[in-house]
Amino acid sequence: MTPTGNVTQPALMALAAAREVTQPVFTAVLDEQWVRSALQAPYLRDNNESPLPGMAFAVKDNIDVEGVPTTGACPAITAPALRSAAAVQRLMSAGAIPIAKTNMDQFATGLVGTRSPYGACHSVASAAHVSGGSSSGSAVAVALGIVDLALGTDTAGSGRVPAAFNGLVGMKPSRGLISNRGLMPASPSLDCVTTFSRTVALARLAFETLIAPDPDDPYSRPMPTTAPEGIAERMRVIGVPSARVDLDYPHRQAWQDAVTHAATVARLVPVDVEPLLAAARLLYTGPMIGERLAAFGQLLELDGPHLDPTVRQIVLGARSATAADVYRAQHLLAALTAQTRALFIGIDAIMLPVTPGHPTLAEVAADPTGVNSRLGTYTNMVNLLDLCAVAVPAGSRPDGLPFGVQLIAPAFADRPLLQLASRWCDEPVPDLTLGVHRELLAVAGAHLTGQPLNAALVELGGRLHCRARTAAGYRMYAVPGPIPRPGLVRTGDGPADGIELEIWHLPHQGLGLLVPTVTTPLSLGQIELDNGKWVTGFVGDSLRAESAQDITSYGGWRAYLHRHE
Repeated sequence: MTPTGNVTQPALMALAAAREVTQPVFTAVLDEQWVRSALQAPYLRDNNESPLPGMAFAVKDNIDVEGVPTTGACPAITAPALRSAAAVQRLMSAGAIPIAKTNMDQFATGLVGTRSPYGACHSVASAAHVSGGSSSGSAVAVALGIVDLALGTDTAGSGRVPAAFNGLVGMKPSRGLISNRGLMPASPSLDCVTTFSRTVALARLAFETLIAPDPDDPYSRPMPTTAPEGIAERMRVIGVPSARVDLDYPHRQAWQDAVTHAATVARLVPVDVEPLLAAARLLYTGPMIGERLAAFGQLLELDGPHLDPTVRQIVLGARSATAADVYRAQHLLAALTAQTRALFIGIDAIMLPVTPGHPTLAEVAADPTGVNSRLGTYTNMVNLLDLCAVAVPAGSRPDGLPFGVQLIAPAFADRPLLQLASRWCDEPVPDLTLGVHRELLAVAGAHLTGQPLNAALVELGGRLHCRARTAAGYRMYAVPGPIPRPGLVRTGDGPADGIELEIWHLPHQGLGLLVPTVTTPLSLGQIELDNGKWVTGFVGDSLRAESAQDITSYGGWRAYLHRHE
């Protein structure tokens, strides 16, 4: 059986459109015979249920496509790849067809999209403004509508910056979930294959298609079968910077509008993001640039017109770093990682701008290093701190240029983060079914994540469902005993914004085993949540009569403990 027209046509149309593009989006457009041959592959010929049947996609030119040179935007590299990268193979096995290799900042070193001997890309919204890099061509190819999906990479922001500058969804998964086999390395311990799409739905489909452990990739790791501690299945709390963020004037109004929109998607909590910003400064201003020197520095030794001078200067500059410098930076990063981990206690994700501004091509030409460095202010740290992130469109600036924000979460929170991104973009959100014989339980104190009795919930098969707050009118009282804990009482005069909770779901049998462990003055009763739903939780209706200490003013058990450490 031959592929049907609705499978063949999109790939061939995309191929024709790629040949008509005037700006240097592509470094190579695949031969029509190559594409037609791919369309005859068994997984398309014999399977009409492929997840991505006949969808055309583009590939950043640091990712191998069999038979095509992987140049890394260095045209002196002309040897064809012997086989396609693992990510390309997985998309093709799902029915998608690569049609072109895309332009990029040379050796994936840059966030501007101008550091390429093939020429500079520009934003689809303005010929005067940069496209963002290093995955410049991949973003522009999707934004122009030539392809629906493109592969890029993101080591320091290269998948999120061009997404923001072109109004796209840019998914940067947790490190190691997508194999880097067949990827020209930039910083191997940090490199991530990423995707560009116009919808979160397609980003999710591509993510599920691409993730798989790979024994041939030393940095590969599987998605855990059980979510790590503190990762909720449904994200309802977003941290936003407590201090003013450094933004160019046109970005400021767009950022304020994004914060306003965020408040319609989740509860907002102010957080100190300085540990993240400090980690971001480590990537290029410290000795960690030495990983790039180790990865491809030998290609920069012999200078010539095939090399971008800024890339060469930056990478070869790492020669002056010592081993002691590297260890000092690692020690500082470990401290910043611990501080960042603490930020996520009580919140699901952090929202930041993707960049401080959107520079013009002229501004980059006048100060190629300084402008590029500033673009990484809010992106450089994500892989260093082992976080995942997704860039989402956030409207436009007053001058009409696209504006984007990024939602950042701990490693392996990719799936709930994509659900949050769907809500951000007002797209349908996949249902979260608890399954049969499972029940929700609200906890407010010693059973919270990280608290002494939380392990009991986990042992009973519990999983964190979401973070929440009580409805208005509840008060919280401290319960004395060997393990300090609180009790909730609905008095009617509690705060309007409620008390902090976590909602867990447990097997029905597990909840039954928990009941005998609940001791007076606490009991299990019904608690109304801030969304109007009622769930079982720990209540202490007799506490007020016993003159227990009222700790309502702290807003939650963690805040109370923090003040009394």
